[in-house]
Amino acid sequence: MRSFEKILLERRSIRKYSAEDVDDATLNAILEMGCRASTTGNMQVYSIIVTRDGEMKKRLAPFHFNQRMVAEAPVTLTFCADFNRFNRWCRLRSAEPGYDNFLSFVTAAIDAVAVAQTVAVAAEARGLGICYLGTTTYTAGGIIEALGLPAGVVPVTTITLGWPAEQPEQVDRLPLEAVVHCETYGDYSADDINRHYASRESRADSLRYVSENGKETLAQVFTDVRYKKADNEHFSEAFLGILKKQGFL
Repeated sequence: MRSFEKILLERRSIRKYSAEDVDDATLNAILEMGCRASTTGNMQVYSIIVTRDGEMKKRLAPFHFNQRMVAEAPVTLTFCADFNRFNRWCRLRSAEPGYDNFLSFVTAAIDAVAVAQTVAVAAEARGLGICYLGTTTYTAGGIIEALGLPAGVVPVTTITLGWPAEQPEQVDRLPLEAVVHCETYGDYSADDINRHYASRESRADSLRYVSENGKETLAQVFTDVRYKKADNEHFSEAFLGILKKQGFL
C-alpha cells in the first residue's frame, strides 16, 4: 500500500478501467472506511447507491452525458444527501423533524461529499482508480427516477471506481499561496492573478484548449464553452426545482 502522502500528492482521475471486477470484500471495506468520515451531529444524513449491473449503468449513462466510464467502470457510486432515513427514525421515536429546508439540504450534501472523498482516498490507497462526475447535479431529476430515490433524498455527486487501465498525466493545481489565506481573506490584485495562473495558462494542454475552441484566453474557454452562463442558469433552475420536489424548499 502506498504512503498516505503519495496517495494524495500523486492522485489523478481515472477514466479507463480494466475488465477486472472489484470484489465485494474490497468494496465493502472501502465503503466502511468512507462511512467513518466526519458527519454533522453524527446524523449521517447521506446514502450511497452502488451500481454494478450493466443495464443499470446504461440507464444512468445518459444522465452523465454518456461518458464511457459510467458503463465501463466495474462500480458506479452515487452519493446522496439523505434526510429520509433520519426523518423516519425521528417520527418512529415521537420526534417531529424540521429538516424540510435548504440548510438541511446543505448539511446533508456536505455529509455526502465528505464521505465521497473519504471513499475515494480509501479506494486509491488500495490501488483502485476513481473519477468524480460533475454531471450529477445537472441531471438530478433523471438520476432520482432511475435510482428510485424518495422525497428527502437528492444525488449530489458520483464516482466511478475500478482498476486503472491508464496512467494519465496529472493535472495541474494552483500554487498554495493562491488558495490559502492567513487569518483573514486577502483579495487578489491583478499581479496576484497573473502570477497564480501563469503556470496553468502556459501548459501545452491549456494552449491547445484555447486554440481548439477559437478563443483568446483560457478563461474564455471556461466562460464561453465549458461552463456558460446560460447553462449555469438552466441547471440552477432545474436543481432548485428538484430540491422543492424532494422536500428541501
